[in-house]
Amino acid sequence: MSRVWLRVVLPFAGGYLLSYLYRTVNAVAGPVLAQELGLSSGALGLLTSAYFVAFGLAQIPLGVLLDRHGARRVESALLLVAAAGAMLFATADSEAGLVVGRAVIGLGVSACLMAAFKAFSQVMPADRQGSLTGWIMSAGSVGALVASSPVEAAIAVASWRVVFGALAVATLVVAAWLHLSVPELPTASPGGRPGAQWRELRTVFASRRLRRFAPLGFALVGGFMAVQGLWATAWLGSVNGLDRTAAANHLAVMNLAMLGTYVCLGLLASRLAHRGVGPLHLLVGGLGVSLIALLLILVEASTHKAWLWAAYGIGSCFGTLSYTQMARGFPLALAGRAHTAFNLTVFAGGFAIQWGFGVLLDALMSGGIARADALRTAFGGLWCLQLLAFIWFVAGWRRELAEPPAT
Repeated sequence: MSRVWLRVVLPFAGGYLLSYLYRTVNAVAGPVLAQELGLSSGALGLLTSAYFVAFGLAQIPLGVLLDRHGARRVESALLLVAAAGAMLFATADSEAGLVVGRAVIGLGVSACLMAAFKAFSQVMPADRQGSLTGWIMSAGSVGALVASSPVEAAIAVASWRVVFGALAVATLVVAAWLHLSVPELPTASPGGRPGAQWRELRTVFASRRLRRFAPLGFALVGGFMAVQGLWATAWLGSVNGLDRTAAANHLAVMNLAMLGTYVCLGLLASRLAHRGVGPLHLLVGGLGVSLIALLLILVEASTHKAWLWAAYGIGSCFGTLSYTQMARGFPLALAGRAHTAFNLTVFAGGFAIQWGFGVLLDALMSGGIARADALRTAFGGLWCLQLLAFIWFVAGWRRELAEPPAT
């Protein structure tokens, strides 16, 4: 078991750490970019969400590639693309160049979580998948933590260009580590024809199970990505009146709380499942907490803002369980495509909400509404959307609970 952790789990965890760091780094770097390049809220939202566009578009072919060629080959190759994107971003001197660099980064890290899930499904039994989800997401939380106060300090000492150049080098190192460490795992259908695999993908998209989970992924999981990756800082600054350093510290508290939650999930998920508290129970309970916390943030119910954001992050952590719970209804040969089909809905939500926030803010502010009130309107709309998606899922979750996992 320790050999599997050293050779499989840790390299994939390193890749996902970088993926999450890239995803959330603009929460701190974004205001610096906006000030230096004179970007509007809409432009900043588009720039940041370009990551989600490329990431999301990659999910459909990615599922086929993972099932056909395996997690090791696909992720190590794509991380080289991510390193090139980071260098493009670091050297860009225009909005268009930054958008292209950000999109290439999104393409390059598009396999980091899905490849990990694919590899874990091959080397670990089903009752360990909940715990492994917690551990891999812990690595992502470390990436988010690095993207808060440490990145703020690094930008203050050097510049955002140096930070992204360093990230490019780190990405190359992780790509080499993963390629050299992870053993060649057998593919589920190595001899399957590409045409047949694409037809099998259609069965995933047509399934009732994906329709049940898709709104949850779009609004709650994708919505949290959009907030954590950019607009939380805007809220803390414009609504709560915090400076950039204080806002970064609040994000660090939230990310630390998320890290602790994922570690607990990794340690306890399998034990809880044996006692009748399954992943679906944790999923529904956790997302319910996230909705309550976001509502309290909206109504400014407490002066202890950092703890409200921590509660929002803690509840949102459990949304990651939706990946394995959605995919458990499909055979192992379709695992990669099931994961990536659901991930497409998540990143479609991340893109639509992150960019849509910027467009809505610009429209409201051009009509004379103060930025703080415009943010309240945007966050209120997000909360209503998340509540509807939550109700849709809960209305059918007992049916999903009763369905046995596919073999």
